[in-house]
Amino acid sequence: MKKTMFKKMAAAAATMAAMVVMAGCSTAANSSKKGNSASGSTMKVGVNLELSGAAAGYGQQMKQGIQLAVSEINAKGGVKVDGKKYKISAVYRDNKSTTSGSASVSAQLANNDKVSAIVGPATTNDATAAIPNITKAAVAQVSPAATDPGYTIDKNGKVQPYAFRACFENNFQGGTAARFANNTLKAKKVAIIADNSTDYGTGLAKAFKKEFSGKVVSTQYFQEGDKDFNAILTSIKNKGFDAIYAPGYYSEIGLIVKQARQMGIKTPIVGSDGMADPKLAKIAGASNATDVYYTTPFSTLTAATDKTVKNFMSAFKKKFHTDAPTFSALAYDSMYMVAKAAEDGKSTNSADIAKAMAKIKNMKGATGTMTIDAKHNPQKSIAIEQMTDGKVVKAYSVK
Repeated sequence: MKKTMFKKMAAAAATMAAMVVMAGCSTAANSSKKGNSASGSTMKVGVNLELSGAAAGYGQQMKQGIQLAVSEINAKGGVKVDGKKYKISAVYRDNKSTTSGSASVSAQLANNDKVSAIVGPATTNDATAAIPNITKAAVAQVSPAATDPGYTIDKNGKVQPYAFRACFENNFQGGTAARFANNTLKAKKVAIIADNSTDYGTGLAKAFKKEFSGKVVSTQYFQEGDKDFNAILTSIKNKGFDAIYAPGYYSEIGLIVKQARQMGIKTPIVGSDGMADPKLAKIAGASNATDVYYTTPFSTLTAATDKTVKNFMSAFKKKFHTDAPTFSALAYDSMYMVAKAAEDGKSTNSADIAKAMAKIKNMKGATGTMTIDAKHNPQKSIAIEQMTDGKVVKAYSVK
């Protein structure tokens, strides 16, 4: 082989080697971008929900809201990002109503399924348990119903960059309930019965106490799963209160309402959005569920003239043959938040979606027109529904 030929071959080999190195560098640079992105024409959205276990009632309702939102978005061509359309593929996983399950599911969705965003979990404790994994993976998470302020704010007071919610946080809910008790029910004294097994119940009780201008004559606590509340109710029965504030979930509050009425306690019972479920009246008994009130982000009575709400209600009934519950509406809006953030941010990348989600303004949803504030909370109106004989007969709208 001649030297000149050898030199040419060596030069060509060096050039090819350089190209391979450059290509490798380029691939490494692209893969080093934070978060997950869509593959082909499909954008995966993870769903981390309580589909079994203690909070399955909420999770199953949320799944229906998500299914409706995904079908609507895809029917219109999908999410439109920078001139391209992506169909949403929802990846459903059951966290079994446990914090360990929620943490595990969040890791699976972010690292194995490579989703661009996550909707869920439903409860504050489960949603908070997922934060370390979504933060590490740079994947935005929208909880339809995690209400504790600490969900979007870390222990140092900083905003969690990937945690968002579609519901009100406890301070707003509890404060609204207190002002309603003061101004509408004219209550001067109240007794509080709260769930202390979750941040949800304790946070709402604390917020109520801070805003209530009258006297709290007694504060009693119970645990998730409790069935017998007669001892608590007996201890407060003769305290001379004008109302009871009972923040918690329908499974326990329904029994509290039932046992209170059976004991002869007829005063108004005020609660939170965890009561916004048809099962409350079934557990309490229709006749017992009278003079019962609760804060909620979604009321068909106050929003009957809103076109977005009317369309949602109609579409939900057509698809599932039943009226839309509150938690379906919240999850429906959560999925639309993901779609809007992708379109506004012009990216299917999960880190970009998180940045765009923090800037959502005036998004019309089933639970109202919302703007995400600096703490990743939605700013929108709240409603208080009133039950008589197990049915919602009136709703108060509070800005």
